Amino acid sequence: MPSSEYPPLQMPTFFILLSLAEGKKHGYAILKDVPLISNGRVKLGTGTLYGALSRLLDQGLITQVPDDAPLSPDEVEGAVDGRPRRLYALTQSGWRAVEAEAHRLEGMLSAARARLGVERP
Repeated sequence: MPSSEYPPLQMPTFFILLSLAEGKKHGYAILKDVPLISNGRVKLGTGTLYGALSRLLDQGLITQVPDDAPLSPDEVEGAVDGRPRRLYALTQSGWRAVEAEAHRLEGMLSAARARLGVERP
């Protein structure tokens, strides 16, 4: 789908989807990954993350997938009441949305560089 069919994403949403582009993840792994891939620009609280995940599920941009694998020690640390955590993955629509946002941002950067006279490295 053309990028115009997807509205611009808020920065936290973009980085959540970008985190999932690497592969399926639990919420705790996303929570730890987003500050890394955003160079510290986005730090999510658990309420913000799980609210965003709920919206992304409702929008069909992500899906929950079964996880029969045992939790790693790092994942156990983030588990709630010893319950297994949910595993999330991008849907095809999620892929298209994050790609559309990346293209939109690339276009903005290109326009800014042209206006500022900065050559692209």
